[in-house]
Amino acid sequence: MPKKVINQNSKFNEDLISTIESKFVFADKPINRFNLIQSNEELTNDKKINQIENLKNRLNSIENCKLKENSNKIILGEGNLNSAIMLIGEAPGIEEENSGLPFRGAVGELLDKMLIAINIKRQNIYTGYAINFRPPEDRKPTSSEIKRYSVFLKEHISIINPKIIVLMGASAMEALTGINGKISSERGKWKEMILNNKTYPLMVTLNPSYLIRFPENKKYSWADLKEIRKKIDELNLKL
Repeated sequence: MPKKVINQNSKFNEDLISTIESKFVFADKPINRFNLIQSNEELTNDKKINQIENLKNRLNSIENCKLKENSNKIILGEGNLNSAIMLIGEAPGIEEENSGLPFRGAVGELLDKMLIAINIKRQNIYTGYAINFRPPEDRKPTSSEIKRYSVFLKEHISIINPKIIVLMGASAMEALTGINGKISSERGKWKEMILNNKTYPLMVTLNPSYLIRFPENKKYSWADLKEIRKKIDELNLKL
């Protein structure tokens, strides 16, 4: 079957693009192709809901954890349980803790704009966090905390079973890749993770909360978003 030609104007909303970055430099580069191993069993919605509830209960049962002790609510995930895209942030803040849902307030508004700019509605994807409790005074999670919660994160990924994973922020990057370094040297590059005999493409990018503090870096986020859109089209994913 001939490859479908995508009209780029239909994929990108230029008005919304300008709210992210009005000027940017972009050069097309080849993207690595990953051989995705199909899951032997696709979980039904009911099974996914039950497994997520079980995961939530076990997270709530964690002992000797300063993150949990200083937080009043767990934030697990939200969105389409069968989405081809799972977006993982670093950790919830005050807005998320108050609502019990991920990516709220100004951070959520910016994330919505970022996704819409590449023709994605947030309700069609699934969002979650590397850390499920708000850190005290919104500090960065320690490497030991990230490692401890990464076990639950990987189980969360296995339940949702996406085709692409987007890691927003250094803590999310460290949780799944083990890389504890500057995100600036890792973002924008397709990586892969093998979990339960399935290969997941990963894209590391900047967290919306970081972009609010340092808006001059939105141009890098926009470049990453376009790579994500290209991968979606390349894999012919339905959102």
